[in-house]
Amino acid sequence: MATVKAALTPLKDLRVTSYQIPAFDRLPNTSIQKKPLMIYHAAFHPSTSASTIEAHLTTVGVVDPQWRYTMYSTSHFHSNTHEVLSIASGKAKLCFGGEDNPKRAEPTVEQGDVIIVPAGVAHRLVEDIDGGFTMVGSYPKGRSWDMCYGKEGEEEKVKGIERLGWFDRDPIYGHEGPTLDV
Repeated sequence: MATVKAALTPLKDLRVTSYQIPAFDRLPNTSIQKKPLMIYHAAFHPSTSASTIEAHLTTVGVVDPQWRYTMYSTSHFHSNTHEVLSIASGKAKLCFGGEDNPKRAEPTVEQGDVIIVPAGVAHRLVEDIDGGFTMVGSYPKGRSWDMCYGKEGEEEKVKGIERLGWFDRDPIYGHEGPTLDV
């Protein structure tokens, strides 16, 4: 059986948007590890299927694809892992940093984009622009995710973010890539 190879934008042509989002209320955002939220615009060709994205991520071997779904409409973050969100279909407006945070980021992402979400960065769906917004959610090998909401009682979980390692290879490009330059 032949392996389907994902069509990636060459690194030299990849456009990346990075955000440093300060802590707000009980949302740590990028304040602990100082690693930016990153969007790789059109990393995958827009016609790339979810199964081909999953196969590519598995082949690169940095993260394990764990689900296909939209993004929750409630702000949440993960204290025990970083997250890689590959947009498999649709277009959406997302909120990173908490909806009341004056320094939040509210980008519009679309099929083919990849978002690198550091542990602690609050995120939620604002609007599914054209219906059918779906992502492949992936986490560093051996990791699963927890759910935190910036509520009292999560302080010990948040302290664990400081001890998390960062990527030693880029989840999309492998031995080169934007996650290695931060």
